[in-house]
Amino acid sequence: MRRWLEDDVIAHGRLPLLCFLLGFILGFVVIRISVRLIRAKVKWWPGNLKAGDTHIHHMVFGVITVLLSGIGLIATAEDSTQVTSSVLATLFGIGAALVLDEFALIFYLRDVYWEEQGRTSVDAVFVAVAVTGLLLLGVQPATFLDYDSFRQSRGIGVRVGFALSLALNLLLAAVVIAKGKIWTGLFGMFFAPLLLIGAVRLSRPGAPWARWRYGNRPKTMSRAIARERRYRRPVIRAKIFIQDLIAGTPDIEHARTAAEAELQRTVVAAPSAPPPHPHLLPRRRAEPAGDHAADE
Repeated sequence: MRRWLEDDVIAHGRLPLLCFLLGFILGFVVIRISVRLIRAKVKWWPGNLKAGDTHIHHMVFGVITVLLSGIGLIATAEDSTQVTSSVLATLFGIGAALVLDEFALIFYLRDVYWEEQGRTSVDAVFVAVAVTGLLLLGVQPATFLDYDSFRQSRGIGVRVGFALSLALNLLLAAVVIAKGKIWTGLFGMFFAPLLLIGAVRLSRPGAPWARWRYGNRPKTMSRAIARERRYRRPVIRAKIFIQDLIAGTPDIEHARTAAEAELQRTVVAAPSAPPPHPHLLPRRRAEPAGDHAADE
């Protein structure tokens, strides 16, 4: 472990990345414990923070922490030591964990923390951990790109081509993630064909893409729901059977019926978009006084 830390992490300048990962995991674990204690109404644990009647979500503190530590990383980039960068990276990781823990709220623009859609936050956290872990191991995203040629070449054509290829890769990843295929988007960053497959196939029914694109297309939404249930059915059946087995009452028929009930409850269409805030609606211009006078 020590040899790996010295030879593969510190020697390659990845200590800040490791500290970011540790800070991220620590922040996520602590905030998850905190919200569960708050939900359980444990008396000795501080409750939700409020400003008047407004509940202050912990992602607000995450945004502030990310902003301050990010500025620190940029400001000290030239003269920073690994120790300084590691401290700031740890703070950045903690802040990022607070933000991603409420990623579903940002994604759906409503508080779904304890709802089925709230699992999107957990998926986002797992993706962040997985991506950081791959980078820590030295794996580069968009492996089809020639990074060495980009560094060595001064030709504008090579640089433009590299930038366009990378932008296309990121765009496809964004589409795939918007379709609710978090893990496909993750591994697709390191294996591009997965992004193409994920981008052209149906969205998951509860994903933002389905809400944006399938709201007025009931047949497409029905296909997405049927497909999601078809792929999730064996997984849920296995999960319930294992739970029954541990409880000492394994029953295949119960696993089937319970799985169907869970699929009916959890695999549903994406929630409709919230109505626009009154302040965002276009205002009607007041008619000139002369027009009223003329009407009279």
